[in-house]
Amino acid sequence: MCYDIRFLTKKKLLYARRFAASDEDIRELEEQLQKLGERTGPYYHISGFAHPDVPVITNENRRQISLYNWGLIPRWVKDVKQAVELSNKTLNARGEEMFEKPSYRSAARHRRCLVMVDGFFEHHWKNNKAYPYHITLKNDEPMALGGLWEIWEDNQSGLVRKTFTIVTTRANTLMSHIHNKPRGSAGPRMPLIIPKGLEDEWLRPFEDQIDLERIKEMVAPYDEYELVAHTVARLKGKSAIGNMPAAIKKIIYEELETDQGELF
Repeated sequence: MCYDIRFLTKKKLLYARRFAASDEDIRELEEQLQKLGERTGPYYHISGFAHPDVPVITNENRRQISLYNWGLIPRWVKDVKQAVELSNKTLNARGEEMFEKPSYRSAARHRRCLVMVDGFFEHHWKNNKAYPYHITLKNDEPMALGGLWEIWEDNQSGLVRKTFTIVTTRANTLMSHIHNKPRGSAGPRMPLIIPKGLEDEWLRPFEDQIDLERIKEMVAPYDEYELVAHTVARLKGKSAIGNMPAAIKKIIYEELETDQGELF
């Protein structure tokens, strides 16, 4: 699964260039990212359970980057208590089930988005100990993760929340080695990384069965040869570094040397 990410640490211009259609768009998106960065600050590591605001591009406006809160709250949720409880369970949406699950099926058809990150983290287990890995693109460009979004409003208080979830898919070989202790029966997982050039396909309007099959086909593992991974310091517990540049620094664990040789 994907519960920990990194974003807006150094790649504002790369994001702008990737999602812009012209020089004017680049300038506009850079300005948007700068303002978002001033609101959130860079995240070298953040857990989804902290429900951070993350840069998102929705299918409604391909040229607008907005902050959405991690943890999807469907429109049918009745009150704040239910919203809080559910948002802890909707950080990830299994792509194979998103068109059937009540929490996701409406968004899967009508409200897909791109979640902008620099990289993500996953844990590898050995001898009942968890070792965190940081995973990025080999070319060090930004990632666009497939996501779903909702805008939820509490009828009693008038509170409005813009929320999202990250879609996951089965793991490729690299991620299967790292994510070797998956929860549930779905097996090793990884976030759905949208290949460069296919972003518009993920955001295209949904009209018929052909569109349904097109989206389902996109829910697939990313090419493992386009990813790199390395171990980092502990993400949890007393020894966790927290949201610091050192959180993405490579750390060597002697007890993992054999495993790392097999992985890389």
